[in-house]
Amino acid sequence: MHFRQTLFWDTDPKTIDAKKNARYIIERVLDLGTDKEVKWLWHFYDKALIKKTVAASRSLRPRTKNLWLLLLKSK
Repeated sequence: MHFRQTLFWDTDPKTIDAKKNARYIIERVLDLGTDKEVKWLWHFYDKALIKKTVAASRSLRPRTKNLWLLLLKSK
């Protein structure tokens, strides 16, 4: 996946490793990503990892976190 610079403004998107930086990527994409980026995330990462990341996140905006907790509840 090619990451947008605007999504990862604080680092060089070319240096991001999808496996090593999974939590960082999941938080950014769920909070600020496009539909296409969220679809990629959904297919790339294990649902349990996404749930765990959302539940433990301290950087997701409160509304975003609540939305994803509700959406992931049934998954």
